Amino acid sequence: MPIVQNTRNAGDGENRSGGPSESETGEVRDSGAAKSAVPAAERPVRGPAADEDLAIVTSGLTKRFGSGQVAVDALDLAVPGGSVFGFLGPNGSGKTTTIRMLLGLVAPTEGEWRLLGTPMPSGAGGVLPRVGALVEGPAFYPYLSGEANLRRYDAADPFADPRTVSARIGHALERVGLAAAAGKRYRAYSLGMRQRLAIAAALLGPRELLILDEPTNGLDPQGTREVRGLVKEIAAEGTTVFVSSHLLAEVEQMCSHIAVMRTGRLVAQGSIADLRAKETVRIRVETPDTVEAAAVLAGLGLSEIRLGDGDVSAALGSGAAERVCAALVSDGVAVRGLAVQRPSLEEMFVGLTGEGFDVDG
Repeated sequence: MPIVQNTRNAGDGENRSGGPSESETGEVRDSGAAKSAVPAAERPVRGPAADEDLAIVTSGLTKRFGSGQVAVDALDLAVPGGSVFGFLGPNGSGKTTTIRMLLGLVAPTEGEWRLLGTPMPSGAGGVLPRVGALVEGPAFYPYLSGEANLRRYDAADPFADPRTVSARIGHALERVGLAAAAGKRYRAYSLGMRQRLAIAAALLGPRELLILDEPTNGLDPQGTREVRGLVKEIAAEGTTVFVSSHLLAEVEQMCSHIAVMRTGRLVAQGSIADLRAKETVRIRVETPDTVEAAAVLAGLGLSEIRLGDGDVSAALGSGAAERVCAALVSDGVAVRGLAVQRPSLEEMFVGLTGEGFDVDG
């Protein structure tokens, strides 16, 4: 599996391998079955899916550098097959280091992992041809055209059929919207075009798992929408898509499941719906009768009541907004407006990580 990656540093605390102009030597070593020092009870609990239903599963995956820096700390990750899985965290939280370990480009210090049910790194030769990957960003020969670069990537794949190379490259370029620019030299491509060419390289063959590290980086709004639509299309065909990102709006629109990293540690994972269900839903009432409204809310058993200038809010809990509205009106409270407020994805992640995220880039 040719893995597309660039030569720049991205702040995940490791030295990066070179692109085509600097030959890459991603060493793969068997990490053994070393156990994490973090007790299992303190790790985020996996979902109910059995291991055979998971496209990616890790147990205690850890990367510690010679300086003593722990980039990834006892990661227990569970990526359901067929999902679009968002791997989230602020820059420097360990996302790219994790991806490089999953693909065998960096040897973990401890832990075990499987891709598509296959133990790694021992099964890399059998499983990696079924995996497409864009690591961090594109790296291509600047003096070659987009099509010629893809031919070189395809030639590096021992499983690729040379008889169908033209058709496969043409299809990949068409899927990412670069068919018209196939003959253009890579150095003349915009950053967005380079990102799309990298995704095309990851799609040169049929893939059961697609790993994309910041796939919308540098794209304009139109290009971002195109990549988002492409990811959804690929997932609809049955491919599991693992997307690393710090852009909340993109993840919210693309992904069905997420995992959240903070300084190398996994702080939450699961479906977006399940994670949101755990957050407090509040009800806000616009009224001139704030004191009276607060008394009604307290009488209904609502908690965390807050009085504002012309409004009052409370944690709704399992209560129904309709019941609250009826009780307010019945007690003569003038209701100018009533809204149920669910926490935004940004609020949820800031609460989990204590750090800000880019909402939309």
